[in-house]
Amino acid sequence: MILVVSDTSPIRALANLQRLDLLPELFVEVVVPPAVERELRNSPKGLATVDLGEYPFIRVQAVTDRTAVTRFLLKLDEGESEALALALEVGADLILLDEAADRHAAKRAGLTPLGVLGVLLEAKQRRLIESLSPLLDQLQDDYRFFITPRLRAEVLRSAGEFPLS
Repeated sequence: MILVVSDTSPIRALANLQRLDLLPELFVEVVVPPAVERELRNSPKGLATVDLGEYPFIRVQAVTDRTAVTRFLLKLDEGESEALALALEVGADLILLDEAADRHAAKRAGLTPLGVLGVLLEAKQRRLIESLSPLLDQLQDDYRFFITPRLRAEVLRSAGEFPLS
């Protein structure tokens, strides 16, 4: 069983790509804390709102250990803090996070982070998507998702899509 807890960014990015359908194909259970649900429902200007009620495979679960949330809040925002605390609490196999600081905090806490690029790469390797390159273009162009040229090339090479030099 692969249980994942997700922060806001990976879900918002997959929603932007209209590929939230990949989550139940890749993971047995996807859980988010209430702060992430609020962030998805109250999107910043220019970003689409994501109503988790439309995705029955994503479950919202509150964190019971508020002390852990408070500890993470010293360096991270509410969504990330609740997601990290919840992942520890439920014994998640993975935590979906995109920001470097969040991923670093997850590793320090003994969690295994995976970003939206890792989700898309896994989907490509399982043949759930045909090509990764157009999805990366869409993330960068429409969602303004930052991907360094080096990371993009590495992800595409891992997917068997060799980028032009």
